[in-house]
Amino acid sequence: MSGRATGIRAQRLRTAVAACVLVLAAVACASASRTDAATTSAPRDLRAARSAADPRFTFTASRLGPATRSRVRGSSWHPGCPVALADLRLLRIGYWGFDGRPRVGRMIVAATAVTPVRRAFAELFRSRFPIRRMRLVDDYGASDFASIEADNTSAFNCRLATGSSRFSEHAYGRAVDVNPIENPYVYPNGATVHAASRPYLDRSRHRTGMAYHGGVLVRAFASAGWGWGGDWRPPSATDYQHFSATGR
Repeated sequence: MSGRATGIRAQRLRTAVAACVLVLAAVACASASRTDAATTSAPRDLRAARSAADPRFTFTASRLGPATRSRVRGSSWHPGCPVALADLRLLRIGYWGFDGRPRVGRMIVAATAVTPVRRAFAELFRSRFPIRRMRLVDDYGASDFASIEADNTSAFNCRLATGSSRFSEHAYGRAVDVNPIENPYVYPNGATVHAASRPYLDRSRHRTGMAYHGGVLVRAFASAGWGWGGDWRPPSATDYQHFSATGR
């Protein structure tokens, strides 16, 4: 074989090798690109899935319309109450039920209480703290006893403080009772009038829906600047369900 032919074959071989190197490099780059894309998209997909699983917190505040005014007049509100109907607000609030599902409830508070109440319930929603139900106390004939028996979370109710001749903070629309069965009103003798609350007189066992120091519920209202009736001590009763702007 002539030297010229050998040179031609060597040149062809070098060309083929170079082509193979280019092909292998292209394959490697494409694989790396797919890996990078998958790595980048995975967190996005995860965030999207979490977003879909966690609905946004619902909160609206509005003046009492004619229908609501008619409903509460002579029920939870009457002439002589320490707050005017014009100074109350109807709230729609998102919360998590004991069944783990998101729900929307209603309560009435004073206009001045809207901001702290929103802050507290937004934190409860983010933390998925469970609430049994949230309905106007008028659904129970404005009976505090009946509302508690239903484990209803509520706020405004123009009534006297338990065992007192003065208005309750609820009468001003600046107090909220949360999960009243799990968080009972306890008399100075250690008793409660609600049979379903008796297992919850033992506050050392932290169970679903309970209020306790260091827990989500107490922290949420403390961050909003509200006091907790769970801090009351004899000769006063201890009111674990009760949160208020004044601490009373």
